[in-house]
Amino acid sequence: MVPGAAAMCGRESDSLVRVFDGRFRAPVERAVKPLGDGLRRTGLSPDHLTLLGLLVGVAAAIAIGMGALRAGLLLVVLAALPDLLDGALAKASNQASQRGAFFDSVIDRYSDMVLLLGLVVWYAKLDRIFYAGLVVMSLIGSIMTSYTRARAESLIPSCKVGFLERPERIVLLIIGCLSNRMGAAMWVMAVLSNWTVSQRIWYTWQETKRLERA
Repeated sequence: MVPGAAAMCGRESDSLVRVFDGRFRAPVERAVKPLGDGLRRTGLSPDHLTLLGLLVGVAAAIAIGMGALRAGLLLVVLAALPDLLDGALAKASNQASQRGAFFDSVIDRYSDMVLLLGLVVWYAKLDRIFYAGLVVMSLIGSIMTSYTRARAESLIPSCKVGFLERPERIVLLIIGCLSNRMGAAMWVMAVLSNWTVSQRIWYTWQETKRLERA
């Protein structure tokens, strides 16, 4: 896929629809399509939904930072809904664009960071510095997962290798809140997000070598 086409598809590919890839993706897209049509009639734009998701994500981070994990869980789920629907609205209103894909991706990174920073604050307040550091490692892995893909795709056609991307990280946060095992969720996130980074580095290294030989 050429870079321009990839950017045009960015809003959809960055949304939580990816959690349902494979045989589940088509039914989910069919399910949210009427919602996209309904949202189009409200006059909202995909960017409005993107910003709404960020605001709810900030509220979730504040709740988590205060130790209200169940309230944080509810807000994390609510923050995910606009991310699920903005692609459907972009399709329904013919507003898919490179600018929109870029804006959506940047706001997603802010949402990721504020949620994890909320956890850093919570662990710091509990004086559990090791786990605060573990969340920081998860934050670094989350940012670098996105950065390595973006940088790689300026050199090679595609770099989608690795398991732990944004949808999986959101699911881990939800599981951590539900089970009251946030520490275990952060272990998984810290290890797998940075493992995904290493996979992308290796894959890009191999692909650029192959392209140079060709």
